Amino acid sequence: MDLTETGRVAADAVHRLVDRGETVATAESLTGGLVAATIVEIPGVSAVFRGGLVVYATDLKAQLADVPEELLAERGPVDPDVAAALAAGARQRCGADWGLATTGVAGPDAQDGKPVGLVYVAVRGPGHSAVRELRLEGNRDAVRTESVTRVLQLLSETLREASKPA
Repeated sequence: MDLTETGRVAADAVHRLVDRGETVATAESLTGGLVAATIVEIPGVSAVFRGGLVVYATDLKAQLADVPEELLAERGPVDPDVAAALAAGARQRCGADWGLATTGVAGPDAQDGKPVGLVYVAVRGPGHSAVRELRLEGNRDAVRTESVTRVLQLLSETLREASKPA
């Protein structure tokens, strides 16, 4: 199987989860299911992938992923705390050990004063939480693709960190 960079990152994350005997779920906004689709391309993923939420509309972030409505009203959907809440919501709603989330502005236009390319990716797992702000360049497809790669990289990094002895 000839993998792209994103595919290699996904394979690394999936294999780390398999080795740990842990599961993952996704909550996606701007990526619209691309993270889940990328993960399920990896053979053997059924042992670790629980499912995902595509919460493109702001109200669905609250209704399906349990993001606090007050947080969304105060800061909008493109926010680091919203990303963290989405990851926690994916984890809880899907009964997974780890939750991944993406939220941001893919373009072509800015959203609520937030520039195109501003993205937050998040990971939440047992005793670990990470959020990363990204300032991505390129067109809509490039921003979305890079967001997928970066959230999967964050998962792999967090899993490596979680494996280190205390």
